[in-house]
Formats: sequence, structure tokens, C-alpha cells
Amino acid sequence: MKRKYEAMIVLDMKGKEETVEQLVSGIGRDMEKSGAKLEQIDQIGKRKFPYNPRHVESGYFVNFQIEADGPALDSLRAKLKLNDNVYQQYYQRR
Repeated sequence: MKRKYEAMIVLDMKGKEETVEQLVSGIGRDMEKSGAKLEQIDQIGKRKFPYNPRHVESGYFVNFQIEADGPALDSLRAKLKLNDNVYQQYYQRR
């Protein structure tokens, strides 16, 4: 059964040559390949962290509205965990 989720993806832009647009579109393609349907993408922007975890001072926050079933969401999490550009990922059911 497909459900609607909100995915908050934090990108690590430190030392990256690609633009934010290229990284966001690449993550969107990964989501669609995993079986999720993209509904909306909101680029929140660059935010500083209150403390420096793993020597990263800030991240670029992107909010994805998706529709997916359980196995597709698990596949997506595993795929994005291997992506070096993704610093953190959070999922919440709407």
C-alpha cells in the first residue's frame, strides 16, 4: 500500500563541484528508480548546524514530498545512505 511521506534530505556541499540543482535532480532520479513517486520538491537552503558534527559546519536542506510503499522506502534509504553527497536523511509519514 502506497503512503505519503515527507523526506528531509541534508546535503553536504563542502568541497563539491556539482551545483545544488544537479544534486537535487540526481536524488530525485534515485527516488523514482526506487519506486517512489515525487510530488513536490522544496529547497529550503543552506543552514548552519548548532554544533559541528563530523566537522561539517552547515548543510543544504531539501524537503521532498513523495508517495511510496514500504519496500520502496527501504530501498531508497539504503541507496541514499551510500551517496556521499547526502549528509543526513529523515522520513515522516504525512
